[in-house]
Amino acid sequence: MQIIDSLTTLTALYDQPSPLSLTKVARALTPRYRDWISASRFCILSTVGPDGTDASPRGDDGPVVRIVDDHTLWLPDWRGNNRLDCLRNIVTDGRVSLMFMVAGSSNVVRINGQAVLTDDPEITATFTQDGKHPKLVVVISLHEIYFQCAKAIMRAGLWSGQSAPANLPKAGQFLREMDREIDDEAYDSTYPTEAAKRMW
Repeated sequence: MQIIDSLTTLTALYDQPSPLSLTKVARALTPRYRDWISASRFCILSTVGPDGTDASPRGDDGPVVRIVDDHTLWLPDWRGNNRLDCLRNIVTDGRVSLMFMVAGSSNVVRINGQAVLTDDPEITATFTQDGKHPKLVVVISLHEIYFQCAKAIMRAGLWSGQSAPANLPKAGQFLREMDREIDDEAYDSTYPTEAAKRMW
């Protein structure tokens, strides 16, 4: 296998970037980007830390982040698995990237910036779901925002409405693969009901 180990070798394989791919970058939220981010209920938060990188899906039943101003977003940390991978990384290295998606749209909007965590009750209390508040909020300072070309979503047919393959592994099967004591069928059949109790 031939390894690409220099930027010169890498860039020689490709044409020059499209001028539009560079001019589309904004350094703050514009009105159109505000509209798009406000419509997004799902994003992927990517971080880097001393043990490597992590990417975590984040979703909500309304906008997944709150726009505070043209350079600041708040992302509530709702209940999850308590691994805290992304949160640990942010504590040690604040660099973050977010990839926002809207169901049915072939565009993806990307943000790069810096983040800190806050458990300030005046901030966490502004987020309420079923009378509950997040333990903390990720405060993101935006450095750049731009939309991603739609080709990846188009190639994947992501919003084509097709059903998942019948033989696609389920979460319980992943767990049983690591621990033979797990009843994978029971896990998968009860998960939707159990998760609904711990959503917020």
